[in-house]
Amino acid sequence: MGYNQTAVLVAVDCIVFGYDGEQLKLLLIKRAIEPEKDRWSLMGGFIGDDENLDGAAKRILLQLTGLHDVYLEQLHAYGTPDRDPIERTVSVAYFALIDINKYSKQLNDQYHAEWFKLKEVPDLIFDHPKMVKAAMDKIRYQAALHPILFELLPKKFTIPQLQALYEQVYDSPIDNRNFIRKITASGLLIKQAEKDKSNSRRGAFYFKLDRQKHRSQFQSFLNFIPKSIK
Repeated sequence: MGYNQTAVLVAVDCIVFGYDGEQLKLLLIKRAIEPEKDRWSLMGGFIGDDENLDGAAKRILLQLTGLHDVYLEQLHAYGTPDRDPIERTVSVAYFALIDINKYSKQLNDQYHAEWFKLKEVPDLIFDHPKMVKAAMDKIRYQAALHPILFELLPKKFTIPQLQALYEQVYDSPIDNRNFIRKITASGLLIKQAEKDKSNSRRGAFYFKLDRQKHRSQFQSFLNFIPKSIK
């Protein structure tokens, strides 16, 4: 190390989004140490001596939430000199997408993780609000080209659930009839025989994503994005 170089810590922060079939939410914990103790925070920790970045992100997610085998993607590195008031720290942010109902029993109670609706997220420490915004921007971009939002859904889902998810991700209403017409015409969904009758007597048919067909028509989902956002 040169005479003028200072040691820099490397941390990983995980931005965990979940969908419960009705609401898109963000998973947060209360910070256990100073500075900013007991304030709401993303899941984070320092990288170990024998870890790569992906390994550290998976370990931190497992330790703090009990979650594993979830969709996890590296987002961006944050390294402004004043982002941590104690030590110079570079943080590499990841975002995860999960079906809340599938993983609700795995959440680790030790760290009191809580889900917040996106529009009701409390004040977060450091530059974590910037990380959340960047993650949402990346998800919106990715969702127009790839089926990543289906990571938030159960294997079987209804059209209303899918539409509500897209509306919340893009924070914009979608015309119901137009959405149904486009998604039916795409041929990307496989209609199931059974219905979800939890919200009405008539019920709504369940669907599954045809992942093989989607790989060959990967730009089809661009048509579902509200025109005001394209």
